[in-house]
Amino acid sequence: MNPIAETTSGKIRGVMIGGVAAFRGVPYGAPTDGANRFLPPRPPSSWAGVRDALEYVGQAPQSRVGFPQREELADFAGVADSSPESEDCLRLNVWTPSLDGGAKRPVMVWLHGGAFSFGSANSLRLQGMRLCGRGDVVLVTVNQRLNIFGHLDLSDTGGAEYAASGNAGVLDMIAALQWVRDNIAAFGGDAGNVTIFGESGGGGKVSTLLAVQSARGLFHRAIVQSGAAVRLRTRERALQLTDAVLRQLRLSRASFSEVHAVPMPQLLAAIEPAIKAIGPSRWPLLDRYPFGPVVDGTLLPRQPFDPDAPSVSADVPLIIGDCTHEASLFLAREDAVWHGTLTEAEMRTRVAVVAGAAADRVMALYQRLMPGATPAQRLIAALTDGQFRVRSSMMAERKAAQAAAPVWMYSFAWQTPLFDGRLGAPHAIDVPFTFDTLEFTNATDRSRAAQGLAATMSGTWANFARTGVPACASLPVWPVYSTTDRATMVLDADCRVARDLGREARELWREVVDQ
Repeated sequence: MNPIAETTSGKIRGVMIGGVAAFRGVPYGAPTDGANRFLPPRPPSSWAGVRDALEYVGQAPQSRVGFPQREELADFAGVADSSPESEDCLRLNVWTPSLDGGAKRPVMVWLHGGAFSFGSANSLRLQGMRLCGRGDVVLVTVNQRLNIFGHLDLSDTGGAEYAASGNAGVLDMIAALQWVRDNIAAFGGDAGNVTIFGESGGGGKVSTLLAVQSARGLFHRAIVQSGAAVRLRTRERALQLTDAVLRQLRLSRASFSEVHAVPMPQLLAAIEPAIKAIGPSRWPLLDRYPFGPVVDGTLLPRQPFDPDAPSVSADVPLIIGDCTHEASLFLAREDAVWHGTLTEAEMRTRVAVVAGAAADRVMALYQRLMPGATPAQRLIAALTDGQFRVRSSMMAERKAAQAAAPVWMYSFAWQTPLFDGRLGAPHAIDVPFTFDTLEFTNATDRSRAAQGLAATMSGTWANFARTGVPACASLPVWPVYSTTDRATMVLDADCRVARDLGREARELWREVVDQ
């Protein structure tokens, strides 16, 4: 029998998958097209009778500008979401062991990756059968507006009505969390125990919400996976991007309202030339999202973790970490890296783009730390440290310095044997381990060791959601992170605690960031 749950908008019918009740494509907001474009989300319309929530019904309009992928890795994340792109995208999916209203299970809300520009909560690797079943938690995965649809700042153009347009996607996430607060008890969840977590751009979303006052009380713990957002767009840069978009669309500030009628593909096509027109950010290693949240002084009054951790989330326990070879997935598109033929000169050119005057010091450090490694392998290590780990360590340090709630740090080190081992432990490989859904991804093997790590990681994440402490029977005791010993849990076939992992690289890249 199909499970039926009652929400504030009406009853919905789900489906049993792997012994867990799944409700997919549940609206938490009204469609955002036409006159509703760029405006705060509105509640969904109510319905009579029972509405089917059996299948995924759509994803936000997608923009993969700057994220091409090598053909061999096209199915790295498994089967892609095949649901149509639509501005009726304020949908979420709920997975629960049962509809026992008195169960008060911990709730885990996943915010998907994709640099605030692409991605979907509808991926098969995000299914909650094992995470919910083993961890006895309720899982919610959220779709929201992305790229130009979620982050076009019209505040200087459209007046008060558009004051929050640059953060429309952030308002969507808050609306989803409010839906959880108002409805999750009907799915056996505890609205007083909510953990937000996400990977890559999803980690950036978690970082952002940690600095938003209106999100306070809607979640109680947080996990940032390979996506620490220390800084986001300034309002000045956001408005420059808006002017560049209007020029691409041949619109003026006076005629900006016509943007509501611009076809979806034409809006998406304006993204890349607009980004190129305004050039790189003043903080290229920290501000990673051209069309992402904007520090507008109101919804987002300050940078998430710069110069320190935000007081609004001081009492929220945090897990933060990344993968050992993050950059390998992005560098795989380059034949010289993929085939290992990159030269020293080519490596230096690439390093100089991000390290500037410190390029020679970076080259010398990785030659000393990795004697016998190829330039391609050293480039992967250098860009992993410079574009990911430096942000994770800054965020962990500043949260620890706040000394109001604990922070734990990890490094995901499982190296996939696929693709002839070229990728190591690349960006996003940890996602199917988080959900224990290795069978739905083509990122790694399904060996007993891999399955064991998936059980450990998913179990640890669920226990953190339940208790606020990351622990699992198969995991060593995980010490709280501090700048005294910088304890880091290395997640691998044999998990272990490392002290002051990667110190020399961290210190050098901090100098680069502060240049």
